[in-house]
Amino acid sequence: MSSPPSEVAAPTAPPVPGDPVRALPGGLAAFLVFFASGAVLVLETAALRLVGPYVGVTLQVTSSVIGIALAAIAYGAWSGGWLADRRDPRPLLAPALVLAGIATAITLPVVRYAGEVLRGGAASAILLLVALAVFVPAVLLAAVTPLVVKLQLADLRRTGQVVGRLSGIGTLGGITATLLTGFVLVAALPSTVILLALAVALGVTGLCVGWYLRRQSRTELPGPARAKAALAVLGLVGAGLTTVAPNPCDIETAYHCAKVEADPDRASGRTLLLNSAQHSYVDLDDPRHLEYAYTKWFGAVADVVAPAGQRLDALHLGGGGFTVPRYLTATRPGTDNLVFEIDGGLIELGERDLGVRQGPDLRAVTGDARMLVAGEPVDSRDLVVGDAFGHLVVPWHLATREMAADIRRVTRPGGVYVQNVIDYPPLRFIRSELATVATEFRHVALIAPPEALAGEQGSNFVIVASDAPLPLEAVRARLLEVDVRASLISGAELTDFVGEALVLTDDYAPVDQLLATA
Repeated sequence: MSSPPSEVAAPTAPPVPGDPVRALPGGLAAFLVFFASGAVLVLETAALRLVGPYVGVTLQVTSSVIGIALAAIAYGAWSGGWLADRRDPRPLLAPALVLAGIATAITLPVVRYAGEVLRGGAASAILLLVALAVFVPAVLLAAVTPLVVKLQLADLRRTGQVVGRLSGIGTLGGITATLLTGFVLVAALPSTVILLALAVALGVTGLCVGWYLRRQSRTELPGPARAKAALAVLGLVGAGLTTVAPNPCDIETAYHCAKVEADPDRASGRTLLLNSAQHSYVDLDDPRHLEYAYTKWFGAVADVVAPAGQRLDALHLGGGGFTVPRYLTATRPGTDNLVFEIDGGLIELGERDLGVRQGPDLRAVTGDARMLVAGEPVDSRDLVVGDAFGHLVVPWHLATREMAADIRRVTRPGGVYVQNVIDYPPLRFIRSELATVATEFRHVALIAPPEALAGEQGSNFVIVASDAPLPLEAVRARLLEVDVRASLISGAELTDFVGEALVLTDDYAPVDQLLATA
């Protein structure tokens, strides 16, 4: 009888030269991957707030932040893996975290200085500014995961399990950080505080990890044999469905699904819908016709500021259906209407379907209003009309004190700024926007339905502001003629309405959170 074959020992992972391979405790490994992956997403979300005042908040900017962050993650993961195969990963973990903290802290001044130089919407400026905000700290943070993975791979038979678990934990860290930043941190803290707190957290974590690893025993963990690594590649299905799904748009612009509908009760009436929400109404035959209440309020203020027939130099932030520019041209021939509209597709749609005709009395410029207003001359406009929306929300960077200051700079001493705002009970955003505008303009009033002012319903609100005393009684009289439901409040009544509302700034403008109804 032959003797049974001797049991062959499974090979273990080769040791790192000069030092035995040693796995990190599972809890510490999971924490480091979760924390580093989450920090990248906090940085990515905050970067949108940092670069917005300089290059706007456009699809290109958002895409640049996402793309550069992903590029940094890819490069960091590759370089971290390359280093992990050539050196003991343990001495690299703490420096990676500490350096990431330093890079995050440096991001604040770098972006703010560079932003003044790179201000504008040029693609090269956007990419460079976003890269300055995101790339270096994201690379360092992305390198942490492969270093941790390398330390956990002492047993090659558990490669798939280790990589899959840590990959899942990293993904959960990113998801948690995204939700936490979007729903909590941005609403509770200025961007400066968020980034500095992140920088401190990274630095402290790096120091603690370095201290722990220096005290850790050097007992080698045995590693078993054959590795069976299986990484599942998840395919995204359903992209082809868009080719067969019904298209609700007349045109898909870079920002909107846009559609123009005819008014069944008015042959010449047209409604502009953006992402299925009503945004503008125009009468192709009668540009004096104002259908929506807030446009009537705009018209009432314009009628008082400049009686019929008196030309104006008007600046419009947001074009939409170009209702108000057409009204001013019809009632005040010779008026210079300059329209800043971020969505060039809407300008083309207006020219095609809404009776928009560019010429000496109407010029439409494609671009972000924040960037374009900064280039306008001082005291150049009699009337500034703020009617820019991302769906139903005023873009946050157009709602800050810094933006209001730029509008005041452009407005002539006796000129007027009118701004359309949509809000819902408990009316936190309109109160904050009033407080914000009032920090820059000496005289402010508000037009809205009484039910909306009482906090009983959502509505459009129109802010009226000027450095000169407002002709309130004349505006009230004109409102009675165009919309008997409208109320105008000012003075002590407006002060009571605003209360202790937050003043919005470029550093802290939680517009989306203020608009949340729950």
